[in-house]
Amino acid sequence: MAPSKLHHRYDRNFDTLSHEDQKKLCNFRVMVLGLGGLGGSVCEMLARTGVGHLIVVDGDSFEASNLNRQLLSQEHLLGKSKAHSARDRIHAINSDIMVTPLEKKLTQKPGKSNLYENIKNIDLVVDCLDSIQTRFKLQDAAEKASVPIVSGAIAGVTGQVTTIFPKDKGYELIYGSRDQVPSQGIETKTGNISYCALLVAAIQSSECIKVLLNRGDILRNKLLIAELWSNTFDIMELA
Repeated sequence: MAPSKLHHRYDRNFDTLSHEDQKKLCNFRVMVLGLGGLGGSVCEMLARTGVGHLIVVDGDSFEASNLNRQLLSQEHLLGKSKAHSARDRIHAINSDIMVTPLEKKLTQKPGKSNLYENIKNIDLVVDCLDSIQTRFKLQDAAEKASVPIVSGAIAGVTGQVTTIFPKDKGYELIYGSRDQVPSQGIETKTGNISYCALLVAAIQSSECIKVLLNRGDILRNKLLIAELWSNTFDIMELA
């Protein structure tokens, strides 16, 4: 990746990140899967931090109900592709970043899988999905590809974050048996509030940087739960 056109772009990253850390981030490939309230904000933060290649995936377009929380959504973008809007937003922030927009649903079906094919050459996938069943399929593909997952979810003013490495039990420790989980989470009843989405996305982004740079206390086999009405933040040991 070529040096930034803006010499002082990352000055405020130092010395939380070292110059060597910053160089390493430029060479990573991270997929953000789902570009709603969580995914759009994760894209923003990873772009500003300097992750070199972002693969942004969502088959949907913006609708009015997205405007309350989805950072990428704007009134003039209603009906427009989320993936291509994410690309445009990232390039407006940091034109040095390589962005690959995938305007499609990633699936994992017997004999017809495009999940594994799309993640096999990346360093990390960020789960910003709204389907529990798809999360299990993602975990299967990520394990096959030896790719870690940083997963986030929100419901109302409650959010959770965990990090799953290949061979971890992962979602089974959170949701139970995959054969018994509903297709959608409780957020279909509670709705989602903007500031909760931004908070959880920030924690996901932090986990991404820690995993990529192999530093800090990673939420592996742990579930961070934040509840904003009561201002409680708990970390549960999962295994």
